[in-house]
Amino acid sequence: MLDFTGWLVINGTLLFEVIGIFAFALSGLLEAARKRLDLVGMITVSGLTAFGGGTLRDILLDRRPFFWIENSAWVWVLIGICLVALVFMRTRHLEPTQQAMQWPDAVGLGAFTAGGTQLALDGQVPAIIAVIMGVLTAIFGGVLRDIVVNEIPKAFSDHIPYSVIAFTGGWVVVGLNYLAIEPFIAVAIGALFTITLRVLALLLGWRLPAWKA
Repeated sequence: MLDFTGWLVINGTLLFEVIGIFAFALSGLLEAARKRLDLVGMITVSGLTAFGGGTLRDILLDRRPFFWIENSAWVWVLIGICLVALVFMRTRHLEPTQQAMQWPDAVGLGAFTAGGTQLALDGQVPAIIAVIMGVLTAIFGGVLRDIVVNEIPKAFSDHIPYSVIAFTGGWVVVGLNYLAIEPFIAVAIGALFTITLRVLALLLGWRLPAWKA
């Protein structure tokens, strides 16, 4: 009989990586639809958003194979999501908006920040490097998404806290590991903390200082 608690302790980081993949794939899909891209464009933008940050993390941490190559079924899942979404949005005549994209993006930010930080900690890197890996995992896919659709990356330009929130969430995961909390619990709390901060920033209109000419 499957020990679910034991499975979560061992595979908890993977679980949050899956959540992040789904959330960022949806974020990329909505952005591609908003830009009126074709099916190939939708799959490309969604794939870059979902896999870009984790790929950069794996390169920097020298992890092989890359997570999406090791779990290649997610590539087929991504293609399937794009096909279904394309048909659904056309038949329902839905209009994707930038605001709609922000909510799955917030979920992906939390899941990838916490999961990326924990994976780096598991690799025995220093705490600051682990936090940076979590931030890169969380933001780089969105940066690639925005570059491909010919926009200045929102993580750098919309002044709503994004990377700063990921950086803060990464330290929550580090602190919980220092307290010897189970990795799955640490990742769950770190992800929830990061998502909550991002949602509050969106709802309350928090802004970072902008450079004044």
